[in-house]
Amino acid sequence: MQAEIGTSFSNSVSQFIQNNFLYLHPGYTLFNTIIFGLILGLVVIVIIKMFKWIDKDPGDLFIPLIPFIFFGSSARALVDNGIYPLTLWLVTPGIYVFTGLITILTLLGSIYLEKKTQYDYRYIIFTMGVLICIPNILSVHSINFTSMAYVLIFWGIFTGIFALIGRKWDLLKEKFNLTILSAHFFDAASTYVAVDYYGYWEQHVLPSALTNLWGTAFVMFPLKIVVILSALYIIDTSIEDKTIRNTLKLSIFILGLSPGLRNFLSLIMGV
Repeated sequence: MQAEIGTSFSNSVSQFIQNNFLYLHPGYTLFNTIIFGLILGLVVIVIIKMFKWIDKDPGDLFIPLIPFIFFGSSARALVDNGIYPLTLWLVTPGIYVFTGLITILTLLGSIYLEKKTQYDYRYIIFTMGVLICIPNILSVHSINFTSMAYVLIFWGIFTGIFALIGRKWDLLKEKFNLTILSAHFFDAASTYVAVDYYGYWEQHVLPSALTNLWGTAFVMFPLKIVVILSALYIIDTSIEDKTIRNTLKLSIFILGLSPGLRNFLSLIMGV
């Protein structure tokens, strides 16, 4: 009897994890969004400690990590369009774990090579990132340039407006801040075009609720402006430690560019 109860409990836990975290269907719930957020917070804390250990500035990695962000986002987009198989390692959260592990291993390996060869570790990271993106790029069969243009136009308009505002506003004069905001505008633009023009739907809880309330995914733009600028202001005015400050900014940058690229690539490959 005890063995049967133990087996039943184990199966229930396994099924619960499968249904809420290791699922292959799209969409998020309030519950798993909160859990993923808590896990992300713990990961950021670990990464802060890692940067202090390796004595490197996270701010130096904004550009070198872009190919890795593209790698994860493009792999996910290729799954969306049926080019790559639907597997746990190529959807949330597997794709983030997989890409994150590759990125960290590349970072540590590049620092080791820098010590041995005196070659800048940032160039090594960027080069390795470009190389792993090649199979994904070669797997793209076609591109819809109309949808691409729509996204780039809206992204360019909002980025341009805040670039002009940034000439007079110290918050956006701060290094990286406009880049971070622009990455989130790219996410907003790709979501808006996909949902309003091509019949896609928003998967995340809060944006989905606001989109349904407003009747348009254009709500993503004011949402990004309020949330991201508030976060950047708090970080710049409250956190003195450079490693912590730049790790948080790098994390926010990735959280904007990664889904933005996934949406953008899924859209231009899928219509």
